Amino acid sequence: MLERVFAPRSVAVVGASRDERAVGRMVLDNIVRGGFPGAVYPVNPNAPEIAGMPCYPSVSALPEAPDMCVIAVPAKAVDGVARECASRGVAAVVVISAGFKETGPAGADLERALVDTVRASSMRLIGPNCLGLIVPGARLNASFAPSMPPAGNVAFVSQSGALGTAFLDQAASYGLGLSHFVSLGNKADVDEADLFAAWARDASVGVVVAYVEAVRDGRRFVEAARAVSEAKPLVVLKAGLSDAGARAVSSHTGSLAGSRHVYEAALRKAGAIQAESAQDLFDLARALASQPRPASGGVCIVTNAGGPAIIATDAAEKAGMPLASLSDATVRRLREMLPAAASAYNPVDVLGDAPPERYAAAVREAAADPAVGSVLAILTPQAMTDAAGVASAVVDATRGRGLTTLASFMGGDRVAEGVEALRDAGIPDFPFPERAIRVLSMMRPSPTRPASGSAGTPVDGDAPSVRAAIDHARAAGRRFITELSAARIAAAYGIAVPDGGVARDLHEALSLAAEAGYPVVVKVASPDILHKSDLGGIVAGVQDETALRSAYDRVLSNARTRLPDARIWGVTVQKQILGGTETIVGVSKDPAFGHVIMFGLGGIYVEVLRDVSFRLCPVTPAEAREMVTAVRSYPLLSGVRGRAPADVDAIVDAIVRVSALVADFPEIDELDINPLIVLPKGQGAYAADVRIGIGE
Repeated sequence: MLERVFAPRSVAVVGASRDERAVGRMVLDNIVRGGFPGAVYPVNPNAPEIAGMPCYPSVSALPEAPDMCVIAVPAKAVDGVARECASRGVAAVVVISAGFKETGPAGADLERALVDTVRASSMRLIGPNCLGLIVPGARLNASFAPSMPPAGNVAFVSQSGALGTAFLDQAASYGLGLSHFVSLGNKADVDEADLFAAWARDASVGVVVAYVEAVRDGRRFVEAARAVSEAKPLVVLKAGLSDAGARAVSSHTGSLAGSRHVYEAALRKAGAIQAESAQDLFDLARALASQPRPASGGVCIVTNAGGPAIIATDAAEKAGMPLASLSDATVRRLREMLPAAASAYNPVDVLGDAPPERYAAAVREAAADPAVGSVLAILTPQAMTDAAGVASAVVDATRGRGLTTLASFMGGDRVAEGVEALRDAGIPDFPFPERAIRVLSMMRPSPTRPASGSAGTPVDGDAPSVRAAIDHARAAGRRFITELSAARIAAAYGIAVPDGGVARDLHEALSLAAEAGYPVVVKVASPDILHKSDLGGIVAGVQDETALRSAYDRVLSNARTRLPDARIWGVTVQKQILGGTETIVGVSKDPAFGHVIMFGLGGIYVEVLRDVSFRLCPVTPAEAREMVTAVRSYPLLSGVRGRAPADVDAIVDAIVRVSALVADFPEIDELDINPLIVLPKGQGAYAADVRIGIGE
């Protein structure tokens, strides 16, 4: 149904006014000035004509049912207008009006009534509390933005109207063409996922750019975003990731923002490029609108100044953007054509007095090298510099090469003609080289992008045993599975757990220890005690029967003293795994995106340094391995300073199995394996402590 939103044959403006400062009048004027080819109907019961056009008292009085109605009336009157639109068979309504859920409970009630009206019909709703929409190719400016951007291939959606107008103004100043501009506001009906689904199939859209504050249906968002990213670049700026930012989002749109790690995991799953600032968002839009993403190879820097080249090189190393290693043949040819004082290595320094011809030769040779996937041309203005000529040389030398080409012509008036020539040729220019390098690094496709669908890996688990354990806990009124049952659930899905069990008395404890083999760990067994170490309910390193007797008495005494009302079932006796590295695998359930899985090393690495990685479930083995290698402390697992490499394959396997478990049993709200003890390579990993919480 979004076809009539983007290409309506007729548009009505409800709330059009004779006052040129009124929002409804601004929208009407924008539609007319933009050259919209279809019928335009002002609607206002108090005016016979507006802007020289006949005005109608209501939607019902229109000579035809318009494809779209733009509504700019007080919030309390909007639902009545929407009902009238629905009865006339209007395809879509764009509600500019504010005063809905962003204002509080009363406004939220008005918004719910509006949504009920829309969903009872076949209409689609954009807004309320939005700027409107613009489709330059259809000559449609159904917004109160100050101007119509040029037509192009960038589709931009924003939850913030103010950011949208700023983006439009920037686009106009840089000549960046848009295919679509949509301000969603409160997105009571149409949201990013709807637009992504439409734009993924739209050949007029080459790049999708989104500013997002909150997501209503995370799984649907990821699925639609992935459909886009598999066809064309998708750039997303998610705001409200800090605590303060989240509060600002709530007061601004009435929506709650998700936490940083969840959104980062979701955008990674979707294959989106995550912008970290409004500048990133616009810079990426400019670059991707006219340049391909770097397919392979490194960047070659061609410059007429050493200092900026050093800055660019430092920025590339920091961003993880590799510099291309030019072949011996390329270096030899560069030496033959450049002055003796020039540098023929990367960065290629053509010297400050370089004329356009020298730039052209250097860029052409660099672009022909198989190791080069992108080119950054840097220019600083010297007395003899011909900026426009150099720009033309860069354009000619890279044309048809299929390379990503960016430029940094540093300066002001002295380089303005060159910047304009680059822009006309579709080569984005940045005032400073590190900004260009940042854009290049973000444009690079992820080397570990999940395969299409990314449905995870099926695991042949013992589902009946898990169901029985969950049902037993629920019947007993417990939110958390007992430790023994949690370990059995893990084992049912192929996750190794140490030998052991629950002992109701000392005799059983001694028997279990003998079966498992010393040393063992002794823990209080209680459905009411989750954090056993906090009250002295765990003793590790129990080496023999004498130590076991002491540990048995100690953990029970500590538990009964600290929590006298807790139910005590006895103690858990478990084989202690020696010689391994403690890691953590955990799952939490986000209300929007579902299960999110975490990995990190134990101890200070997670508690103090927060050195963890997250992914959205389900995960594939490739995603699980990326999780492991993504933590900063990974060298401790791969083997460093004489340490034996840990069994990373076993960690990957455990992560995949945990992901499959929570996918099969979505009522698991949280799961922690802490620690997952990883032995040296080839010896496996053991879930020494498993904690599982269940919900509905």
